[in-house]
Amino acid sequence: MALRRRRRRSEARRATYSRWDGTQSVPDLDADALLQAMGDELIEHGDPDEALRRMMRQGLSFEGGRLDGLRDVLERLAEARRERLESGDPNGVFSEVAEELREVIVQERAALDEAAKAREEPDDDPDVQRARQELDLLELEDLAGQVRGLQQREFTSAEAAERFEALLQKLREQLTRRFMDQVTEATEGITDEERVRMSSMLADLNRMLDRRRQGVDPAEEARDFAVFMDDYGDFFPEGPRTLDELLEVLARRMAGMQQVLNSMSPEQRRQMQDLADQLLEDLDLQWQVSQLGEALQEMFPGMGWDEGRDFQGEAQLGMDEALRAIDELAEIDRLEQMLRGASSPGALAEVDVDRVRDLVDDESAQSLEQLSEMARLLEDAGLVTNEGGRLTLTPKAIRRLGQNALGDLYRKLSRERAGRHEHRDAGLGHEREFATRPWEYGDPFDLDIEATLRNAVARDGAGTPVRLIVDDFAVEQTESEVRAATVLMLDLSLSMPMRGNFLPAKKTAMALHSLIAGQYPRDYLGVVTFSETARQIRPERLPEASWEYVYGTNMQHGLALARSMLAGQAGNRQVIMVTDGEPTAHLTDDGRPLFSYPPTRETVDRTLREVRRCTREGIRINVFMLDATPHLTRFVEEVTRLNGGRAFMTSNQDLGDYVLVDFVEHRRTMRSSR
Repeated sequence: MALRRRRRRSEARRATYSRWDGTQSVPDLDADALLQAMGDELIEHGDPDEALRRMMRQGLSFEGGRLDGLRDVLERLAEARRERLESGDPNGVFSEVAEELREVIVQERAALDEAAKAREEPDDDPDVQRARQELDLLELEDLAGQVRGLQQREFTSAEAAERFEALLQKLREQLTRRFMDQVTEATEGITDEERVRMSSMLADLNRMLDRRRQGVDPAEEARDFAVFMDDYGDFFPEGPRTLDELLEVLARRMAGMQQVLNSMSPEQRRQMQDLADQLLEDLDLQWQVSQLGEALQEMFPGMGWDEGRDFQGEAQLGMDEALRAIDELAEIDRLEQMLRGASSPGALAEVDVDRVRDLVDDESAQSLEQLSEMARLLEDAGLVTNEGGRLTLTPKAIRRLGQNALGDLYRKLSRERAGRHEHRDAGLGHEREFATRPWEYGDPFDLDIEATLRNAVARDGAGTPVRLIVDDFAVEQTESEVRAATVLMLDLSLSMPMRGNFLPAKKTAMALHSLIAGQYPRDYLGVVTFSETARQIRPERLPEASWEYVYGTNMQHGLALARSMLAGQAGNRQVIMVTDGEPTAHLTDDGRPLFSYPPTRETVDRTLREVRRCTREGIRINVFMLDATPHLTRFVEEVTRLNGGRAFMTSNQDLGDYVLVDFVEHRRTMRSSR
């Protein structure tokens, strides 16, 4: 007999998080917006995998909106869990039946009183008195006791007797459903034929488990399972493909039923068992379910068989409602576990977003869907490559990060203070590059007509008239013959991240690299990082630079490297040093780093010796001090006295402004002095 699938899941109420009213929409995220949002994280750590993990957990804001992270979704999951727990009380699973039983007793008492009135001496009739006492005692019994007493009673009221029989049938169906629900959700009505077929199915399943315990051949087990599904597959709409898949489905369902029982009071569970013993004639069904449950508990011990739920609602839940709540709570738990264990955005692709939409809300489902796509967006845009399962920034991404950092700083600066400082008259009368660039607001309107028309035709197609828009305008790029060579010395000692200075300093370095590469491509930029020792890095590898778990601020080694790098460079040469501490380390004569705090006289002297060497070679040293202490200030004043460079006392919020403005002003001074 074909069984009809119950619509228990589809009738479930959709929970909504308080912040979601159904009108919001999760904005679309593109690769450029994602890279912009990840900018500080990528600049600070240079690790796209870690940056994506942080974005996944925290969410991200970008132009056009905000994408919620796992923290937001987990909050909504917690709210959805509270809603289920406050939805009602499973101790009222038979509350409707109990109320109807009381009404049967009231109806029987009324019939007894009517019969007594018809007698001449009703109050002296011992049969009437005994019948009334029996009803009084029944009202004090629990549900199982009332059923037992009424089953043994000769009813005075035919209507009460008929109503009681209908209640017994309803109870039998509910109790039978309790056992059948543990095995399948594919039944709607309960008939004797269905109960018999269910018992046969369980018997065959238990026999397969016995054969597995005895060591049946896997191929034979697969054949037995195929026959089993041909006979009973309609019981399992989930469509399990193997015996193991079927057993896991059954284990989850039976564990859910057990959690419903565990959520009830001991008295309620006892009454349910007493009623089952009294009313269920199909003892084989009970026995088969019990055998299967014991086997599954042994096979799947981690499914929460001993757990209960702390329901707190006032409404009385029926068995179906309680099972649905337990089932949804279990799904919320599994979803929460999956989200908390997600190690990368790609892992979120395994989440059933449609089920998230049912359990939580549309916003959470859409957020998870977009979060799972973040790595693919970056790969498709050529911003990262996947090398052995690890993401690496491409040169395109590194350039874009520098441009974004530079743009952030320029947007922060007011035009009155610094403007773009791109010297729109730069190169006038000097060397032509025979190259063009897009016109920008503020440029002189000296258009390269040929390039401008070519842009318009490429955009709009051939034909006349040629229609121009601002984006078509091109100007001739010229470059002054003045050259500058700069080495940026970046402090990577432990104090930098501890004081919140590392990210602003590194972001400034990348912005400076982008400025020189874009506006002064013939300038030289070198980068030296220093802590206990110093090292040279290529500017394009700046995103990979990170602070180090070592003590020491070795300016001596850093200045020596910078001087060596500038030795072969022509034109104006300078060192830009960004630091938050005085020199506390130097290299000994045999090349070993030596750290001391407070700094020794030898460390200070060796550092100042490098300053004098830079001065003799015409290298200017400009120092940007973060969190300047009196000791650092006195030291830098001595550096400027010996070298003739400048010192800036600034904060990490203003560092980028100072460095870029000073660099551009320095280039302007170089040009005007020619």
